[in-house]
Amino acid sequence: MERSHWERSPISVTFDTDMLLDFPGQANYISIRTKKKTLQETSQGTQKLRTGRPRCFCKEEALDKAMTVFWRQGYEGASLSDLTKAMGINSPSLYACFGSKEGLFKAVLERYDQRREIFMTGVLAAPTAAAVAESYLMGVAAFVADTSGRNPPGCLMVQGGLSGGDRDIPDMLARHRAEKEAMLRTRFEGARKAGDLPKSSDPAALARYLMVMANGLCVQASAGASEKELKEVAGIALSNWPAMVAAGSKKARAKEPA
Repeated sequence: MERSHWERSPISVTFDTDMLLDFPGQANYISIRTKKKTLQETSQGTQKLRTGRPRCFCKEEALDKAMTVFWRQGYEGASLSDLTKAMGINSPSLYACFGSKEGLFKAVLERYDQRREIFMTGVLAAPTAAAVAESYLMGVAAFVADTSGRNPPGCLMVQGGLSGGDRDIPDMLARHRAEKEAMLRTRFEGARKAGDLPKSSDPAALARYLMVMANGLCVQASAGASEKELKEVAGIALSNWPAMVAAGSKKARAKEPA
């Protein structure tokens, strides 16, 4: 029986891409090549899907570069094109590794916390509560001014979420800041038990006081304040430390029954 005029040789579709197929919608980027095959070639089996080259970049270096973008521009202000350009990767690789822009930001925050862990360890190891307060505020003043140029001025935890309509990001940053406040509160509670602080002192208020002062230093640094200027402000805040401790004692005494 002769083949109908409308019959054609079978064709197979080969997907050819250099991108990973591990996130939704990536098929939209895949180029399709078609090639005619004879019946005999088709019966020998179909070609395997080629998934392309594996992701090839240093995750830690990419996170550090993304951190700088978020630090300077905030979460909302950092576009995907800004991030991928700084990281030296394409959008599919970013999504394949981090899942989303928010996922990338979470990874950046974890990286930031790792870098600041040594600083907080040193602060909490100071011998007295007053020394802890001084080490923390003076250390923050030096860090956020960043005269070395390794980081933008200010603090990622503050700059990253000062504006924008996505409430998840400010809430996420607030939780990270709250962790540091909790570390200071726990340290001051230990100081109170050891007799370094009066029993009537308020460790939570003392920790909150330091956090408020530190956040103010961060904002001033982003506006261009120098390390010298920030340390002068930190010195004034620390001069109020005895008054803060005493305030807690007076508050406790005021609650005592007459």
